[in-house]
Amino acid sequence: QVQLVDSGGGLVQAGGSLRLSCAASGRALNDSHVGWFRQAPGKEREFVISSDGRGDGAFVRDSVQGRFIISRDNAKNTAYLQMKYLKPEDTAVYYCSVRESTTWRYWGQGTQVTVSS
Repeated sequence: QVQLVDSGGGLVQAGGSLRLSCAASGRALNDSHVGWFRQAPGKEREFVISSDGRGDGAFVRDSVQGRFIISRDNAKNTAYLQMKYLKPEDTAVYYCSVRESTTWRYWGQGTQVTVSS
């Protein structure tokens, strides 16, 4: 059974940085398509960034382009979301996910990111 555990969220001032972690068990991330999503209060969950792990680059939401980077540590079977120059509009619960075929099938429990102005 695949389990994803999200961590690393917190309260940060605008312009600051955070690194989120997604620790996986039951599946190797090195050949998986891994993504991060977020959901702000009163809004639908939205795609943020993903990487297919084949070195073909990342898929990135326009609003975070140049500020967010996705990476993974295969030895730790953990994916990361490095976030820089955070803005109040980045405030949300962030979830990692692993895709199978065309479906985002596995999800972490989410971690809260709050950016104060």
